[in-house]
Amino acid sequence: MSRRSNKKREFPKPDPVYNSFLVSLFTSKILKNGKKTLATRIIEETFSIIQQRTSEEPLKIFERAVKNVCPSLQVKAKRVGGSTYQVPKEVNKFKGINLALCWIIRFARNRSGPTIAIKLANEIIEASKGSGNSIRKKEETHRMAKSNKAFAHFRS
Repeated sequence: MSRRSNKKREFPKPDPVYNSFLVSLFTSKILKNGKKTLATRIIEETFSIIQQRTSEEPLKIFERAVKNVCPSLQVKAKRVGGSTYQVPKEVNKFKGINLALCWIIRFARNRSGPTIAIKLANEIIEASKGSGNSIRKKEETHRMAKSNKAFAHFRS
């Protein structure tokens, strides 16, 4: 048995502007080189662009986008004997949200556009509608998990 004590996970505090736990996680994911004020400014610009384009509340669109992108299954490599199997595993809620935010940011950075705020806004709007690269990544992950269902008995 491990001698290490299980430390309770500390969740970040809600965002001061939007009072949302999800936005504070998003801010920490966008963060580069510790520039948190720049990350919050990018999010504010992104939400204002979403507000202009959709004329809906941007926080609701953002939450819908994260919910649409959040995966429920993923595959993990497991070495059994001499071979490696892709074993499907269920993803807990917190890990799923983190994966969704990472995918949204990654595919927004790969988009073409003048600023990161515009790219993020486009990706979030598409994800909330159920299309876009981040949705495709979720579907691909689920497809991989379903095709490797035969190795589910290796789960530990």
